[in-house]
Amino acid sequence: MPTLKVDDAHVEYRVEGAGRPLVLVHGVGPGSVIWDQTVADFSDNSTVVLPDLSGGDRVADDGGELTIEKLAAQLAAVIEDSGVAPVALLGFSLGAPVAAAVAASRPELVRRLILVAGFSHAQDEYLRNVMTVLKNLRGDAATFGRLGTLTAFSRGFLNSIGRDAVEESTRFLQPVPARLRQIELCLRLDVRDLLPRIQAETLIIGTTLDALIPMECSREIHAAIPGSTYAEVASGHVISAERPQEFRKLVRDFIDS
Repeated sequence: MPTLKVDDAHVEYRVEGAGRPLVLVHGVGPGSVIWDQTVADFSDNSTVVLPDLSGGDRVADDGGELTIEKLAAQLAAVIEDSGVAPVALLGFSLGAPVAAAVAASRPELVRRLILVAGFSHAQDEYLRNVMTVLKNLRGDAATFGRLGTLTAFSRGFLNSIGRDAVEESTRFLQPVPARLRQIELCLRLDVRDLLPRIQAETLIIGTTLDALIPMECSREIHAAIPGSTYAEVASGHVISAERPQEFRKLVRDFIDS
């Protein structure tokens, strides 16, 4: 697995499959492992690059404050090192503003841009309060994990997978220092000034049942990026788990067109 030194961070990435390049950027959580159940949907005809950025469990850094600029520099370094640019760049959740920052500042690296269940700033009062509650639960791992599950998935999906799977999910997201650094970044970031600078053809995917990041945040991004395309899916936040077939079709149709 390639490892790059970018400023104070040792950033890893992995590559799966072969074909037209697609980079999948994780959001809040342990890192690229969130794509493990999704990568096979794309690796049959794409070279899928899976970076682990600061705040993820695979990255060793100084443990300091995260910034969009820092994560964007790491992502750009991975794309350059992989040797497959220009790429289709997909950012999910916190990964969406990171991907948008790379597309705006390094247009030569990005052929197509897909922003999924993302946001461009933390001034939305619903989003700000959800993130604040999660941050304030740092000393209560059980409640943090349960709230993380409730905001990651829709009610219908939780009922469909059953109690054992739900209980397992509550143990996935824990308030370790790395997660709290990511959440603190979510409360500070603002990339609205970068969005009009994006030149790559862009698809925005909003999730209408999202209890973490309101779909209106995706609509705002769409309105701010000239010529972007917008789609909505009846899903909770983690669309790749809830609506994998719809997610796969939207992404593949866009990057293959």
